[in-house]
Amino acid sequence: MSFNYRRIIIKIGSNVITRADGLPDTARIAHIVDQIAAIKKQGIEVILVSSGAVASGRSLISVSERSDAVAVRQLLASIGQVKLINTYAHLFDKFSILCSQVLVTKEDFRDRLHYLNMRNCLEILLQHQVIPVINENDVVSVTELMFTDNDELAGLIAAMLNAQALIVLSNVDGIYTGDPKLATSSVITEVSDAGIDFSSFVSTSRSQFGRGGMITKSTIAQKTAKLGIAVHIANGTKQNILIDVLANQTVHTRFAPIKKASGKKKWIAHSETAATGVVQVNDGAKTVLVSNKASSLLPVGIISILSDFKKGEIIKIVDEQNKTVGLGLAEYGSDKARELTGQKNQKALVHYDYLYLQG
Repeated sequence: MSFNYRRIIIKIGSNVITRADGLPDTARIAHIVDQIAAIKKQGIEVILVSSGAVASGRSLISVSERSDAVAVRQLLASIGQVKLINTYAHLFDKFSILCSQVLVTKEDFRDRLHYLNMRNCLEILLQHQVIPVINENDVVSVTELMFTDNDELAGLIAAMLNAQALIVLSNVDGIYTGDPKLATSSVITEVSDAGIDFSSFVSTSRSQFGRGGMITKSTIAQKTAKLGIAVHIANGTKQNILIDVLANQTVHTRFAPIKKASGKKKWIAHSETAATGVVQVNDGAKTVLVSNKASSLLPVGIISILSDFKKGEIIKIVDEQNKTVGLGLAEYGSDKARELTGQKNQKALVHYDYLYLQG
């Protein structure tokens, strides 16, 4: 049984397209481009989220080891991004395919207007048969503004563009039941339960060049699958891996899509790190919110405003034990919310359409 997707996000980790010496693996990049061209020929829309700018930069310049690590990363990313996109442009050109560069930061996802502008940009590229090559803008992203890694970015893009699938290429065959180096470990081929805690058996070691390990991948995969998007984690160092994943002919981990969520809720679901305000609700309000009935967050159920926010910002909703219940878009600011706290018959702070509940 092959997978019949119309639009897919392909995320390529730095560990897939970087050689052991830290330089770009141009042969691997070329092979991936060949596969993407073949997939595109089948009428599938492809969006690429690609790491590798720092490795590309490393191939162009040598930097003193004594330099500041953040500054070096910015330097390498800045010159490397040019080389990386030129590599892709040159390789896609052989198939008469245009690609474009889209550099984003976490800030672009915090604001609904920014978010919609970015989505419109990507949609018009796809309409014109262009392959967007997306990467984090490492030149301006400093620690607190960074995505966990490009896995998080790819999940956001998949949700934003209503993709049917996200394929994450790593340097292992998928998520294992233990340490991949042990003979007793095997690949988990299908995950259909959103509640599995992978941290109990997934190795926490990270790749030499990447920022995110398998724990990050499994968390983002679960969150993305909950939004109705299938996620495949596969070995990008294998020949024909993309073709084989889509034909379901290779061992890898697939997270089955669980349910559909509206576009607005997809945006909110991935915005936890962007949440500015925090609102604490009582157990009664929590029970109503997590019930199967469509409910908005009303002031009567609010105990206190733990952190300030403005109208239109994403806020985190926590229970009496400070455990996150969900995320939502504030209909008004924290000053007004404080005034209305505990009052009946007041306008909802978060309307159901803009409320994403965890769990």
